[in-house]
Amino acid sequence: MSKLLLVAAAALVDVDGRVLICKRPAGKQLAGLWEFPGGKVEPGETPEACLIRELEEELGIRVAKACLAASVFASHAYEDFHLLMPLYLCRRWEGLVEAKEHEALAWVKPDKLADYAMPPADLPLVAWLRDIL
Repeated sequence: MSKLLLVAAAALVDVDGRVLICKRPAGKQLAGLWEFPGGKVEPGETPEACLIRELEEELGIRVAKACLAASVFASHAYEDFHLLMPLYLCRRWEGLVEAKEHEALAWVKPDKLADYAMPPADLPLVAWLRDIL
């Protein structure tokens, strides 16, 4: 049985209905693929606390827990681990989004998300976002 990895992710949605995706930097696993911002939930940490921490570290923005709406999750078996990833919708944050840890950022209309190469676990989330946004 493979190890279960809990990762929290956010679909940041701007006033124009676009979703933020981030390009994984060279040297990291799945480098060059686009993903939703977020990260690994640390022991003793809630998914919401993880996202608040990760969004500040990765993008330089501050998000209140009340602005994170748990929406859907991905469950995907990779070769070495099983990923469980809740996706939170977020439409409000403080600060300007900037790439602190990613190679690039893109604000994308939901119907264009499928044009970007993403990790396998993210693909069902793309279809869901396209349908609800």
